[in-house]
Amino acid sequence: MGLARDAGRTIIYILLSLGAYAPNCAAQSGASLEPEANPARPTVSAPATLTPVGYLQFETGGMAAQDSPEFSGRVSLQQVTKLTVHPRLQLILQSEPVVWSKTSGQDASQIGGVSAGAQAVILHGENARPTLSASYLRSVYSGPAPDIDIGSANQSAMILVSGDVHGFHFDANGIANEQQEVAVRRAQWGQTLSVSHPLKKFTIAGEIWHFSQPLQRSNTIGNLWAVSYSPRGNLVLDAAFNHGFNATSTRTVVLFGFTYLLPHRLW
Repeated sequence: MGLARDAGRTIIYILLSLGAYAPNCAAQSGASLEPEANPARPTVSAPATLTPVGYLQFETGGMAAQDSPEFSGRVSLQQVTKLTVHPRLQLILQSEPVVWSKTSGQDASQIGGVSAGAQAVILHGENARPTLSASYLRSVYSGPAPDIDIGSANQSAMILVSGDVHGFHFDANGIANEQQEVAVRRAQWGQTLSVSHPLKKFTIAGEIWHFSQPLQRSNTIGNLWAVSYSPRGNLVLDAAFNHGFNATSTRTVVLFGFTYLLPHRLW
């Protein structure tokens, strides 16, 4: 797992570099014209709102997991790239470029999966009314690396709701996945709820989530706590700890990374 430690050091270095040197796009008058990032990481829940139109957003980080039915240890790099092409339509590409794992005492370095899709806003939120969206992702490449307790999906459909209530922000997702093992295909159902509260440049979030495990005829349930720090509007640094509650859950997951919105529009 020496490569995994090197990868962790590399991500930490990137975080520090971005925090210190990310370009400042504030107007000279003091009124900030800088676009703001809209991160989905590190929670399981994704926001119903989209990123700013015409700006590329990168959500990059690492995940270290231990004690799961499929492995004893797993470290991966994660990348999600988003581009909103219309106020109601966002394109999404997500991948795990590399996964280091340990299973039955054997170490492996493998490529993770790649998925692509889109998210569309059905109802824009206003005042107390939440934003309602729907998304669809399809697997482009399914890597051989072992999965965490949630598993992987051939295709995934999601309903997303986001809103603000009494100073708290919430993201709720209802998820339907298609999972496959050899010739057997099963429907997986998931529900997530994340609640967060800002504290100056920090944001504290707590989350509860549940997914069925149709191929194991079981369920997995977990609780995640996260903290984010935004040194500027287009950059958010994050870290999270997730704990799985039952025997078929990944017991411990630690996530860390950043969301960076390029400060210049593509068109």
